[in-house]
Amino acid sequence: MAKHDRDAEFTEFVAARAPWLRKVAYLLCGDWHRADDLVQEAVTKLYVRWGRLSGVENLDGYARTVLLNTFLAEQRSPWWRWTARRGTDTLPERAVAALDVDASVDLHRALAALPPRQRATVVFRYYCDLTVEQTAAAMDCSPGNVKSQSARGLDALRRSLGRRKGQEEFHQLDTFRIPVPAEAEGTES
Repeated sequence: MAKHDRDAEFTEFVAARAPWLRKVAYLLCGDWHRADDLVQEAVTKLYVRWGRLSGVENLDGYARTVLLNTFLAEQRSPWWRWTARRGTDTLPERAVAALDVDASVDLHRALAALPPRQRATVVFRYYCDLTVEQTAAAMDCSPGNVKSQSARGLDALRRSLGRRKGQEEFHQLDTFRIPVPAEAEGTES
């Protein structure tokens, strides 16, 4: 494949998938700016390998796996441990109108409190709507590990959200809407 054709194909792929990758990255890390950085790094890694990906059946799955591995590698780096200790008490930049903002913020905080692999499992299973097997393949672990991480993550979310709301009722993940900053409103799909 000619370099120009390859670049055009890559540009088309990224243009179509960038908003979705950004939302997944946001759910993994909990910060729009950091999500942009994660997507940028993942897209760069994809570009380097793009010429060898012609035989890959599921490019979306491959991109999701690259994004997850980028996120997990960042979590293990000393820089991330230093910045995580500084912390921040800021809320998302801007909430989307007509949403239960309190529930979104509560769910966002509860997700952020999960360990990285549990958070990734919950996001992949319930936001990306992947099967246990697809999640296991994306995370390079066994289906049993996905099931246990999902169960532990959902239990932690139930406890956290039940404690915040003063009830044991669990807010469904499928009703969760991500607050989108103003500059990204036109890019939602």
